[in-house]
Amino acid sequence: ISMKNNFLPRTSLLVILLGFATIKSNAQTKNFSATISLKNNSTLPYIAKVVEVDWKLIENTTEKIDTSKLIVVDPITKKQVGFQLETFGTTSIVNLLLQVDMQPNQSKQFLITYGTREVFATKTFGRYVPERKEDFAWENDKIAFRMYGKELEKTPKEMAYGMDVWVKKTDRMILNERYKRGEYHIDHGDGMDYYHVGFTLGAGNMAPYIDDSIYYSKNYNGYKLLDNGPLRTSFQLMYDEWTVGTKNVKSTKTITLDAGSQLNKITAQYSNYSDSGINVLAGIILRKGNGVKYLDAVNGIASYWEPEHGKDGITGVACIINNPLTILEEKKGQILLKTTTDKNHTITYYSGAVWNKAGSITNATMWNDYVINFKQQLSTSLEIKVAKK
Repeated sequence: ISMKNNFLPRTSLLVILLGFATIKSNAQTKNFSATISLKNNSTLPYIAKVVEVDWKLIENTTEKIDTSKLIVVDPITKKQVGFQLETFGTTSIVNLLLQVDMQPNQSKQFLITYGTREVFATKTFGRYVPERKEDFAWENDKIAFRMYGKELEKTPKEMAYGMDVWVKKTDRMILNERYKRGEYHIDHGDGMDYYHVGFTLGAGNMAPYIDDSIYYSKNYNGYKLLDNGPLRTSFQLMYDEWTVGTKNVKSTKTITLDAGSQLNKITAQYSNYSDSGINVLAGIILRKGNGVKYLDAVNGIASYWEPEHGKDGITGVACIINNPLTILEEKKGQILLKTTTDKNHTITYYSGAVWNKAGSITNATMWNDYVINFKQQLSTSLEIKVAKK
């Protein structure tokens, strides 16, 4: 517009400029639409499974995506589906996460587009708890856990090394409520903490071992929250250097818990260690009484259905290690799964728990079946395609 010989009223000029702004805005936020296609080519059912869709596959369908307007829709029901944009502690999106049920050989599609996003329930959550001696606690809609911080070392009578379990029978996030009440050893209708860890690996922690000795680290002394729901919570715990045999070792553990899962994914990375690999073990504390054990060294599975703990109920605990096991044994009051890290001193494994009073898994056979199916799914994956609509 030339205004050399034409003087427009200020109001007219404002309308024109606003018109340009509207055109520019519409160009930037033009509608976007793509289809995610999933297919389960395996013979295994996926129930409430969190699926990772590589964000690059989605980015390749358009020039620019306004993530603030992004929604996911089930094209059959026309209803929105909850999702999460996973960053894994970076400034970039790594995956779009969806939670799905998929029967063997079943296919499903989801539509990604723009719209007004509905509010969905948070199914995973974790946080640093400075008010309770520096715990780090996390949960999903099935179960909850915690690891102990350095502050606990100042009270030797309470000191513990391993992973703790907080059983729950609600899909709500309850950690903050329990810490606020300060009575988490009492069941107020949503579960409780009756699991005992002590000087053991508890419900599946990991430690180095040399010459038949377990070298426990002390409690974590730093953390980094990577993602925090609604479908996946991931974080790192950093441990001070400690002596393993004749060498000093440091460790970082990256823990991931998905919605709908009883088991955590844990990656332990050890540093300051010159050998090609380091011997490590994961452990589950044993209880007095007649618990039910399922030990499969070939497939790296240890499942334990504890003896009933009075009116508190029964906790099932399990560990899965994909690496070949050197030993799977009961020793020093624990089930021990021994293996070796890779040459980068890193190992990924899975551990977690269930409570019979939650109602979904109520006996040892059901727990063993769940753990075995979980292990089998580690070697399968959904076929995922993304196409512009």
